Amino acid sequence: MAGRGKAATGEAGDAIIIKKYANRRLYNTASSSYITLEDLARMVRENVEFRVLDAKTGDEITHSILTQIIMDEEANGTQQMLPVSFLRQLIGMYGNSMQAMMPSYLEASMANFRDNQSKIREAFEKGIGATPFAAIHETNMAMMRAAADVFLPGLAKGKGKAKPAPAAPTVESRDEIAVLRDQMAAMQKKLDELGK
Repeated sequence: MAGRGKAATGEAGDAIIIKKYANRRLYNTASSSYITLEDLARMVRENVEFRVLDAKTGDEITHSILTQIIMDEEANGTQQMLPVSFLRQLIGMYGNSMQAMMPSYLEASMANFRDNQSKIREAFEKGIGATPFAAIHETNMAMMRAAADVFLPGLAKGKGKAKPAPAAPTVESRDEIAVLRDQMAAMQKKLDELGK
């Protein structure tokens, strides 16, 4: 696999050029070697910029290759990340008048999640379940409710009333503290797995 920061020649700048041949093989021009979809997935996780081009036509096919990686991860992974209800709603957005807004909304949602991921992890590590996590959660839920009102107005009727933030739990015994710590450890493990 190519090292970070190596750039291929061309107008890609710092992006590595990957060529996809008719035999479905992927060729990394920076390392002069054939690679797999798993290698591309690893490059994404390591924040290595790349573009995938059809070797015959020169057309950029990065989007379809990244979509293929997601499909493979969903099919072969031990835990699916995309719930069926989300997939149905996403498919329903194709052809909808709001379709043009979805890419920027999804990018903003993912950026918000990534920005808050370290804050969430820190909250669980410190054992603070109510303060920063609750605020982040409430912000995310408000954003999702607002998006549902805009993108799926019929769905939000009757459910659109904002619920008040949950009150901070009172811990009355050591057993309850132990249970909370176990739950936080389980959530930390899930966050660590998502971060890989």
